[in-house]
Amino acid sequence: MEINTEHCQICGQPLAYLSMGREMTCNKCGKTEIGNICCPSEHYVCDDCHGKDLFEFILHNIETSSEKNPFTIAEQLMRHKRVPMLGCENAWIAAGAFLISLKNEGTLKVTNDHIREALQRTKKQAIGGYCGLTGVCGIAPAIGACFSVILGAACPKDQETSQTMTVVGDIIHAISSLTGPCCCKAFVRVSLDKAVEYAQRFFNVSLASADKNMDCTYTARHPHGCRMEKCPYYKLDEAGSILPKIVFLGSS
Repeated sequence: MEINTEHCQICGQPLAYLSMGREMTCNKCGKTEIGNICCPSEHYVCDDCHGKDLFEFILHNIETSSEKNPFTIAEQLMRHKRVPMLGCENAWIAAGAFLISLKNEGTLKVTNDHIREALQRTKKQAIGGYCGLTGVCGIAPAIGACFSVILGAACPKDQETSQTMTVVGDIIHAISSLTGPCCCKAFVRVSLDKAVEYAQRFFNVSLASADKNMDCTYTARHPHGCRMEKCPYYKLDEAGSILPKIVFLGSS
């Protein structure tokens, strides 16, 4: 069964975002927990089920990529038909795209173990809808996890943890200028911009920058309505045009 990647995964209706959480039961696994997002028919999908099977799919395609441009990798995966328009699967993509590009660039000794560790950490802190509920989009800690595994940041550490927090804080600030409504695709792009900037500053590693002529193809898919002219990735006369030919990293 094909899953709706813009609205309710059960029935396809637009989702409602509740100001106060309440007890909900996942329609897929039966788990009961406090949730803030459901559809008018009371369908609820927990975060574990929302990205079920996609984690390993994304991880596999990240680990087997030879690409050195994090933006190319991220765009390939974000455009895959199985990846939701909104959701923390986009945070996994951001972290993976950044780390595999560092690994393939070669200056830093990044391994697949580092990539898996960063994505596992991201799964614990990136939660759907919390960009608005707490002010922390999951893509910020996703990039933070990348710098943490490289720097060896931990609670007892000093500079390593400070640098990681600096990156996360700057990313949250950058994301805050792109809200209204929130867009995971835009957030991935601006977060990777910052990640590339800090890779140069902290590690003296030069990664490719974003294509300044990039046009976004997600205008019609955004469930809350595209920001359109307010978004730096939107072009009025080319909205909805196809990006330069990109081959999917996987088809199933």
